[in-house]
Amino acid sequence: MANLKDLKNRISSVKSTRKITKAMQMVAAAKLRRAQEAAEMSRPYAERFNAVMARLSASVGGSDSAPKLLTGTGSDKVNLLIVMTSERGLCGGFNSNIVKKAKTHAQKLIGEGKEIKILTVGKKGRDQLRRDYADKLVGHVDLSDVKRLSYADAQGIAKDVLARFDAGEFDVATLFYSEFENVVSQIPQAKQIIPASFEEDEADGADSLFDYEPSEEAILADLLPRGVATAIFSGLLENAASEQGARMSAMDNATRNAGEMIEDLTIEYNRSRQAVITNELIEIISGAEAL
Repeated sequence: MANLKDLKNRISSVKSTRKITKAMQMVAAAKLRRAQEAAEMSRPYAERFNAVMARLSASVGGSDSAPKLLTGTGSDKVNLLIVMTSERGLCGGFNSNIVKKAKTHAQKLIGEGKEIKILTVGKKGRDQLRRDYADKLVGHVDLSDVKRLSYADAQGIAKDVLARFDAGEFDVATLFYSEFENVVSQIPQAKQIIPASFEEDEADGADSLFDYEPSEEAILADLLPRGVATAIFSGLLENAASEQGARMSAMDNATRNAGEMIEDLTIEYNRSRQAVITNELIEIISGAEAL
């Protein structure tokens, strides 16, 4: 009977776990709707901002008066990797995929003889990177107390990055995050934000002429820091939607697996119980025949 008791306790335990994973799936679904809307609403602004900056940077070209954020330091020896992950787990391979892409990029740079520095946003990424690159970690941003992401959060990170760039701590900065595609697909991305790189859409007013006041260099000097914050904010929003999508998918799989386990354990319990009853009947019959 001890075996039956253990099976019954295990079935009860798995049922409790299934209730938890189902509840987490529903919570993630509710959060996903808001996060997805925020990410999708930010994309048109980021695309138009990129288009304007592409035209401005193309017209300024390689002039001596071009801002340093656009031209760079003239070297790519020291690279800052800004790795953005979540503060919490239970979201499948979301965090691991971002960290894996960052590690691949880091190994490539080290193989080329370059120096890397890592700034982490989110506890899960820091914990994973600390195992192999503890001596490369130069900073961490904790967003665990942030209930709803705002542009101010991105500005805080951008100010830190820009201050490090102005102090000459690095030459190139690359942002790592996950782009939300759908509930089952989140694509890790690596985006260079310093020196700024913009791709102009050929179909977006390629033959149009613009007059800028003040000078193009002055406008770029003002907008480029804002561009760094915009890229970070866009990455944070994409990450938030990707995290909830990955968690929803992971909890759905966990709920399904728990259901299958309950079915298997129930079958095993019924078989064991039937075997015990059969043995008891055999003992009773055998005793009656002996009398």
